[in-house]
Amino acid sequence: MSSPQQSAAEPPPPPKPPQPRRSSATDSESSSSSGRSSSSDQVPSLLSSATSGHTAPTSPPLSFRSSSHTDALDSVEEDIQEEEERPTPLLTANQYVEPDMLMGISMGFSRPAISTILSPMAATMPNVITLPYGKAPTFHIQAPTWRHLLKLMARLSGTRVEPTLEALTVAKHELKLRTVIQLVKIHHSASEWRTVIYLTTDMPVPPSVTNSHKYTNGDVNVLPYSYTLSPLPQLLRDGADSPMAKYYVVPATNSTPYPTLPINFPNLAMYLQSAVQDSRKAANDSSGGVRKLAQNIDSCYPRDDERPVSTDFTDTSRSRMAGMFNRVINRGKTPRGRGGNEEIYDLVTPFVPDEWG
Repeated sequence: MSSPQQSAAEPPPPPKPPQPRRSSATDSESSSSSGRSSSSDQVPSLLSSATSGHTAPTSPPLSFRSSSHTDALDSVEEDIQEEEERPTPLLTANQYVEPDMLMGISMGFSRPAISTILSPMAATMPNVITLPYGKAPTFHIQAPTWRHLLKLMARLSGTRVEPTLEALTVAKHELKLRTVIQLVKIHHSASEWRTVIYLTTDMPVPPSVTNSHKYTNGDVNVLPYSYTLSPLPQLLRDGADSPMAKYYVVPATNSTPYPTLPINFPNLAMYLQSAVQDSRKAANDSSGGVRKLAQNIDSCYPRDDERPVSTDFTDTSRSRMAGMFNRVINRGKTPRGRGGNEEIYDLVTPFVPDEWG
């Protein structure tokens, strides 16, 4: 007979705590690979945001895509191939201008800054200068001396002056160029003068304007009518003759009419020199002010050995100009000296090879 203690049900043994799972080599490699993958997924986004935030404000536009290294290399190779296949642009005389010829040069619709220091031209020499019509600011060109201006313009055959499309639409007639020549002293106690020319399109004077004849009678001291439609340039406000500045409005004459636009710089230089020639011819004529231009140039640049040319521009046609250049080419057959071919040598555009060789 069994005892009561033996007949009572024994309680079940307590459960054993789970032992820590040993990580296998496969699990370790899997978790390591997963960790590296998540890290690598985060790196491009961080680099992308950091890079874009750093380079966006100053990064220049690129000519090829940068989505991948292979695409970038392929695009670069295509760009190089296009550069090799692209034809070489024709050279003009603008590429052969000596750097010293651009010292002290400025141009634009802004006010010319007269300085005692000759600095290099700040902007690039333009190929086209477009002039508006009517109410508009004047375009200026500044040079250290009168002769320097003519020599520079004679070498810039790649630059021309022409009216804007709006000017052609509004005017509906052939537009002419008006020129004002001014000599400005660099300082009240100095003896140096700068040369400034102002260019505008010619505008007919309305009949309703009071004393309209003063704009058409060839007075070299009266600015063109278009100057009354816009604020007058600062340097022109003291009048035609002042201690610091002198200006001369180029009139239309039989030998030197107003040039027709467009006109390139070498022809503009010839036109300006023709105006000087008209002035020298009128040296003994006290009835008008045409002689004033030559007098101003001689008084402001007395030490300029390269005086303006004395060639007679009685005809502005291309055939006449061609004949003049033929005489210049044969300048070695005449005795050396002042005047004639020796003086206009600097106004001949340098030879530049083109498609005709």
